[in-house]
Amino acid sequence: MRILTRTLTAAMLFIAAPAFAGDYTLGKLELDQPWTRATPPGAKAAGGFVTIVNGGEEDDRLVSAEAAFAGRVELHTMDMTDGVMKMRHLPDGIPVPAGETVNLAPGGLHVMFMELKKPIAEGAPVSVTLTFEKAGSIEVEMSVAKPGAPAPEGHSHMHSESKS
Repeated sequence: MRILTRTLTAAMLFIAAPAFAGDYTLGKLELDQPWTRATPPGAKAAGGFVTIVNGGEEDDRLVSAEAAFAGRVELHTMDMTDGVMKMRHLPDGIPVPAGETVNLAPGGLHVMFMELKKPIAEGAPVSVTLTFEKAGSIEVEMSVAKPGAPAPEGHSHMHSESKS
């Protein structure tokens, strides 16, 4: 009986382990919980979000993104300037320093999907290719939260701004 209990416990830990690891791994980069929001019919744009953990000793940079459902995809940031929220295109990409965590989240850094070809439907994941300067490219499935969601359901804000 003891062997069966140990075997089941080990199996449960093995199954649970991926929940603590990155959703996607590309070299020394972990990409956690990529997501976007559903859009109403006629919407022309949407944002994409993900947490990027650089576990390596070398800086990297998110340089571009592609999505078949958008005519154009850019990397953006939103800043508050004189009480007005302003969005800026980041043509040089988003730095991902070595040993750090970069959060792409509503109200800050994000992937901007423009010229949407059709509405993004809640609950139906969308494929997005993220390209990094050094690590290369990876296709991720972004989960789709309800319109206006501050985060995907079940998302916890356990990531810090730097990884020690």
